[in-house]
Amino acid sequence: MLAGIAPTGIDRIALDQAMGRVLAEPVAALRDQPPFDASAMDGWAVRRADAAEVQTSLAVAGESAAGHGHVQPLRPGQAVRIFTGGAVPEGADVVVIQEEAVREGDAVRVGPLADKAAHIRRRGGDFHAGAVLLQAPLRLDPWRLSLAASAGSPTVPVFRRPQLAILTTGEEIVPPGSEPGPFQIFESNGTGLSTLAAGWGAEVVFVGQVGDDRAAIVAAVQGIDADLIVTVGGASVGDHDLVKPALEPLGLRLSVESVRVRPGKPTWFGTLGDGRRVLGLPGNPASAFVCAELFLRPLVNVWLGLSGDLPMTAARLLEPLGVTGPREHWMRAELGVSRDGVLGVRPLRDQDSSLVTILAGAGALLRRPADAAAETAGAVVEVLRLDRL
Repeated sequence: MLAGIAPTGIDRIALDQAMGRVLAEPVAALRDQPPFDASAMDGWAVRRADAAEVQTSLAVAGESAAGHGHVQPLRPGQAVRIFTGGAVPEGADVVVIQEEAVREGDAVRVGPLADKAAHIRRRGGDFHAGAVLLQAPLRLDPWRLSLAASAGSPTVPVFRRPQLAILTTGEEIVPPGSEPGPFQIFESNGTGLSTLAAGWGAEVVFVGQVGDDRAAIVAAVQGIDADLIVTVGGASVGDHDLVKPALEPLGLRLSVESVRVRPGKPTWFGTLGDGRRVLGLPGNPASAFVCAELFLRPLVNVWLGLSGDLPMTAARLLEPLGVTGPREHWMRAELGVSRDGVLGVRPLRDQDSSLVTILAGAGALLRRPADAAAETAGAVVEVLRLDRL
């Protein structure tokens, strides 16, 4: 599925629009930070030599505050009132905190200073001009955006979002808010998968739903301009599973006909004659969401310049598990942390692929390899954490 997938371009956007986007090029600092020696405390900037061994009265020569420095060099016998973030005047090498100084009119008494900390943040103490602060590719969060702002640029280069279109199929589904027939259910996959893919960084359009009708499926797909079309439902080989046959006149070439995964075996992937890619997901909610995590998310990530690998985590089983069958099994599971800080995992009570309640309560997918032996409680297994707000 990932063969031939690559970022489609780079946009430069404002920092306040870049949350969650993927950085496409390194961000380097335009200047030192801080750009001058700065005070770490409120107090007095002085020369240590003026009061190294004894207490000394120094003449107050001026003031330095954040954004307003004292431009004259500090001469022997002088002190400058200074505030946190203020530039340390030339000649000063220590800031005496205000609790350790006594103001006496136009003078201030300080010292002895021989063993006192300097309380000065040196120029470039955080980073220097030209330093690469953020490497690419990297997903931008508030902390990284703050660092990019500190670098001095109002914009960042990011990979363009892949364009996804989601189409659900089936005679048995109707939109929420409408009146279902006696043999129909409310459609839920379109809403969930659209928001899921958008959260991963794709630009998503939910096309809507069509019935089990070849002409309607073709008409819906023909008008879609997208890097990837995701169809939901109609993915198997029954009499009413018409998506793949409907797309054959559009030049559909399959590269994946099914997957050895439970749930979600009917998942397929192909390319239309005009180059648009199509991912076919099963209609059962658990199958659709599990296979979206396993296949759609890596596709979106690679389009965004990120790795397509699944971020697996080790956890200990909280209860024993039996053998698996010939397909890799991704069980909906809940996570917990023991008193000694160990991550534990327990499969949820029912793994039926139609159950939305089980899916909504899952915190992770527990991976069981195909043809795996039984496991005892305490065994280490692999889990894929689900992003839950």
